Amino acid sequence: MDRVPMGIILPQNQIGPDPADVRAFVAAAESAGFSYLQVYDHVLGADTTNRQLSGPYGLHDQFHEVLVTLGWIAGFSSLELMTGVLVLPQRQTALVAKQAAQVDVLSGGRFILGVGIGWNHVEFTALGMSFRDRAARYEEQIEVLRALWTNESVDYTGRWHRIEAAGILPRPVQQPIPVWIGSGTGAIPLRRAGRIADGWISNVTVDNGFAEAGRAVRQAAADAGRDPASIGLQARVDVRLRELADEPTVVLDVARRQRDRLVADGATRVSVQLLGGPRPPAEFIEAVARLAPLCEPAG
Repeated sequence: MDRVPMGIILPQNQIGPDPADVRAFVAAAESAGFSYLQVYDHVLGADTTNRQLSGPYGLHDQFHEVLVTLGWIAGFSSLELMTGVLVLPQRQTALVAKQAAQVDVLSGGRFILGVGIGWNHVEFTALGMSFRDRAARYEEQIEVLRALWTNESVDYTGRWHRIEAAGILPRPVQQPIPVWIGSGTGAIPLRRAGRIADGWISNVTVDNGFAEAGRAVRQAAADAGRDPASIGLQARVDVRLRELADEPTVVLDVARRQRDRLVADGATRVSVQLLGGPRPPAEFIEAVARLAPLCEPAG
């Protein structure tokens, strides 16, 4: 099996507010041999006391602001950095272009912008953006981002954007920054990823349709006249913290088999997510070292 980049997902909800713990987690990931760090995003948590929302996060779930955090990490880490994902349609596009370009500059071109359409209408309302038209706006946003990253001066008039002879400086090292789309296995987002993205970030694991979805993404790329092999596919392996501590050999063996199957099914990179509920940050940091065997090539 060819070696693929292995990433680790920052446990946003468990790592806590202390920057020393975030820094220790990143250092542990580098020491273990991981290639990249993935950080997911929310701006606001909604109070669900008197209402229901479809997503998993609420008022008491912590999120470090993703682009500020990655810009800071770029100053002390050599890991590739990735948002996984940034909720793009709830943000001003030109501002995202500027912030992403800055992360790319600070990291020396080690940045991937992973984006998603979001699910939390409360968050959209608070940020002054429309939840209803987010999917259509999202595609135009990606076009605008690439224009701002690769042109000195941009003139653009679309349904949601108007830019009159303006640009950003500094522009990113990568022109353009790779944009990956994160989604489930619905037909529309998979076609979108194949048609306009540089890669697809899967939110399903090995037994939940990754192979079929990956083929759909690449077929959509081919249908759009793109090279299917140029579209990256990221898969995910979940590891439970308590099980890793109690039976590390068994858990690592299972995770290794899942990784190998995902790669055989087309994954070009694999991220590891530590699951554990409310636990001290130190337990997550210590667990990263135990995952080092996953970063070794299969043999």
